[in-house]
Amino acid sequence: MKIASNGPCLLASLALLACSTAHANEQAPEAQSEWKVSIGPGVMVAPKYPGSNKLEVLPLPALDISYDDRFFSQGLDVLGVNVLRDENYHVGAAVSFDFQSRNEADDPRLRGLGNVHWGPKLKIFADYSVSMFTASAALYQDIAGTGQGLLASGDLAINIPYPKGWIFSFGPGVTWANATYMRTLFGVSPQQSAASGLPAHQTSSGVRDVHLNAYASYDFSKHWTGSLQVTAGRLQGSAANSPITLRKTEFNGFAALSYRF
Repeated sequence: MKIASNGPCLLASLALLACSTAHANEQAPEAQSEWKVSIGPGVMVAPKYPGSNKLEVLPLPALDISYDDRFFSQGLDVLGVNVLRDENYHVGAAVSFDFQSRNEADDPRLRGLGNVHWGPKLKIFADYSVSMFTASAALYQDIAGTGQGLLASGDLAINIPYPKGWIFSFGPGVTWANATYMRTLFGVSPQQSAASGLPAHQTSSGVRDVHLNAYASYDFSKHWTGSLQVTAGRLQGSAANSPITLRKTEFNGFAALSYRF
């Protein structure tokens, strides 16, 4: 199973991780069961909030469960379904979490801006693979009323298997965000400006970031796999120019040790 990646670096990181893990699993002998289960501990490093110059560490399970390549729970996609599927493509939907949030307590500069809470998003995705290449696209719509609007992403991954259990994957991606998302995460209204001291900043829909993903995994045995995902992104447009943004370059990492049943 391959899942389209999402634009914000946090989501792109784990989505490409899931995609590359799928390629790794395709190399291994398949069990007869329609169930495929891989689980283990993981740790993610990501910006404290979008545009932050500080990083935070978040423990997350490395989860990959699927049934008949139809229903799945994988990475940040808590529950999903491949509506259309074939050896080379998938089209489907999922309920996904990306944990994007911002609290006034995160930085003294944010006081007066109000908090932005994380919540579930409806994800619509499609991917297509040919030879070593996987192209993917996804839409993420806020369904929790957090004001995070709509995101659209496109990514390309080159998947390179190596002998002795190694898998490598890398490729570029881009994220577009609608006006609601940009206003919530990077805008500063006149009222927020007066309360925080930051200059007012009017945002608009447009490209949020461009990013590059790199992934590597190694099969220690038939059941144990170690993996590392690193994503570097560069904020663009309204996001890059926001007075909230302290660092335009975003770095994310996810390391995991998984047991495949």
